Formats: sequence, C-alpha cells, structure tokens
Amino acid sequence: MPISDFVHALPKAELHVHLVGAASVETVLALARNHPGGRVPADEAALRKFYEFRDFRHFITVYGIVNDLVTTGEDVRTLVVGYARDAARTNVRYAELTISATSHLRAGIEPDELVEALKAGRDEALAVHGVALQWIFDVPGVWDRDWGMTSARFATEHRPEGLVGFGLGGFESDSPRSNFREAFAMARDAGLRMVPHAGETTPPSEIWAALRDLRAERIGHGVSAVQDPELVRHLADEGVVVEVCPTSNIRTGAVTSLEEHPLPRLVEAGVPVTISTDDPGMFHTDLDREYLLCHERFGFGRDELAGLARAAVRASYAPVELKDQLMKEIDAL
Repeated sequence: MPISDFVHALPKAELHVHLVGAASVETVLALARNHPGGRVPADEAALRKFYEFRDFRHFITVYGIVNDLVTTGEDVRTLVVGYARDAARTNVRYAELTISATSHLRAGIEPDELVEALKAGRDEALAVHGVALQWIFDVPGVWDRDWGMTSARFATEHRPEGLVGFGLGGFESDSPRSNFREAFAMARDAGLRMVPHAGETTPPSEIWAALRDLRAERIGHGVSAVQDPELVRHLADEGVVVEVCPTSNIRTGAVTSLEEHPLPRLVEAGVPVTISTDDPGMFHTDLDREYLLCHERFGFGRDELAGLARAAVRASYAPVELKDQLMKEIDAL
C-alpha cells in the first residue's frame, strides 16, 4: 500500500498534546464568536495569521490569549470532544491529553465543574469517536506563581477519573525544573507519573534537573539532549522516553530547521522516542503528517514508523488490555 495509507492505518497513541493547543481553527473560531470582545480573531484568515509565531515566547503569549477563551465547563468538554474527533481521523486510538487545570480555574471554572466536564468529554470521546483518553495535569510554567503547588494540590485533591500524570510546560527559561521539586513530590506521592517538559528551549542541564529533581519518567521534547553525549547514553541505557514533536519545534523556533532536527540522532543512539503533535490546531498539523514527515525528511521506512507507533503504546499509561490490543494491530499491519 502507499506509504500515506500505511501511516494512516497505523493504530496510534499520542502522549504529548495540549488541550487548548489541539483545538482546530474551526473550534477556536466558534469559541471566539461565543465569547466576543477578546483578543482572538473571529475571522479564519486572521486567526491563521495570529498563529504565525515569531519565537517561543510569542507562542506562549498567543497560547495564553487563546486559553482565556475557555471560561466554562462546556468549553472544556467541547475542546476534549473536538480533539477526539480530529485525532480519530488519523487513527489515534489512545491519547494522554495535557490539561493546564489551574489556568481554567483562574478563568472562573469551578473545580467540580472542570472535573465533570473532563468526565463528560472523555466518555463522549470514547463512545462517539473511539478514542480512549487519559489526562496529564501540567504546571503552566510560572503562571501558578508558586512553583506548581497550586497545580499539585488541585491534581491530588480533585483527581478526575483518568488522571495518570503530572507535567510541566510553559516558557522554560524562567522556570528552572528544580524549582518545582516540591510540587512533583506531592503529585508522585499521590501515585501520578512524572512527565515534565525539559530541554525544549534550554540546555541539557535542564533535562538532567528534570531527571534528578523531578524524577521524570518521560521527557517532553528533550531535543537539546543531543548536545550532551553522556545524557544521550543515560536516556538510552535507562530507557527514558523522549516525546518528540517535530513540527512544533520548527514552528516555535526551538529547532532552526528540519535538517538540523535531532530526532534521527536520538533514534540512532537508542533513545526511546515517541512522536506527537503538541499543539496541532496552532501548528496546522496532525499525527499522520508527523509520521509522514519522519518518512519524507528523516528517511524512516515502514519498520521504523511501526517502531515509533509501538514505542508510544509501550511508553503510555494505557490499561494493559488496550496496550496489548494496539500492539497486536500494529504487528498485524
């Protein structure tokens, strides 16, 4: 079959994708029209231009402006179901969707309303679109102003069904990973898995800090790891998964060009790598496109692409029965 058909047919798990950034242009336009008076354009051409990012800090600013549109539980449910609808089109069968919960609380959504909206969206995503969802609650950088303690308390005290992980996003340069040690300890003690971003726009030292101070089990982005051969060996030897999002890295300026992207070097060194979209609505991509990019730009063949799909299932926190089923389907393909 053509490579595009093969990629589409691969049953996929997506481990690194943010709720607000995943919203399609159509979904964001609907939110903007439902909440007039904000700074998000309600015209499609203007919104697409709004999504042209000058650098990473500009991207974070735009993300925050769009996030301000999400002011009700129904908005959250709409985003969750919208992601599942779009993900199903690329045969994503399971995803761990990152929620910046405290940003929604600051917008006026009550804790119980947020938890109920996530449950309603999760149930509909599976029933209507066949996509099983679990949650990662992340610390949105310094937006919490208390090094993640508000996020950790909410995650542990209002834990919704399907919450499996605790993450850390935002602008890395003003958010040293070590400063979030206490918040991650609280979440870890509650049984959550540790999945912070690190090394997206900062040196390898921040990846080391995520491993040492936050006890990271997976690393979000982690592209700067290739600057430190000892770190690359450590990631490979210890089986620490790096969640790579190629288009995202180019769109935010975290990596200069696809020719310089470190993904092939990480794979060659034996580092477990998964492929994700990060913020597909803002970056105009989907998971099929990311896998095809690996074929077209990095020369990955069918075996390597199937290997990426297996790696994502293996690294996920999906139920064992679902992981076994997806592995069988990948092998059959």
